[in-house]
Amino acid sequence: MAWLIFAVMTVASWGLYGVLLHTGAIGMADPVHGRYKAFLFVGVAYLLVAVLGSIVMLQMNGASWDFPKKGVVWSTLAGVVGAIGALGVLLAFGAKGSPAVVMSIVFAGAPIVNAITALIVHPPAAGFGAVRWQFVAGIACAAAGGCLVTLFRPGA
Repeated sequence: MAWLIFAVMTVASWGLYGVLLHTGAIGMADPVHGRYKAFLFVGVAYLLVAVLGSIVMLQMNGASWDFPKKGVVWSTLAGVVGAIGALGVLLAFGAKGSPAVVMSIVFAGAPIVNAITALIVHPPAAGFGAVRWQFVAGIACAAAGGCLVTLFRPGA
């Protein structure tokens, strides 16, 4: 059950991300470059949490410092697509998207992309026929939610 606590921690953190990033961009008091200045500090935060935090966890747990090429390549790719996503959020804010709408679309759409990609990369052992209708319905609900947020956004 510990995984659920960590998942909820992530939901809370990522749920706050867009609003805090938008607020940070506004706080930079630079309407042209403020969002990129805010993004710079997102990178600083990643250095502090991801890099230093990982080093501490590896040290504390006596981990090997062997990093196989396949793991390094895929993990780096994950970081790149995550950073591109964060940049996309900033660009959406810069194009006058509000945090409530942008992040709702992101968090409705990302699970759809994740579910489909995960099924392709890690197909069910019993085959695709083992995918239950409720799973597909959940994807459809996420798509409908993103659509409704877009169509009926505040001020539309």
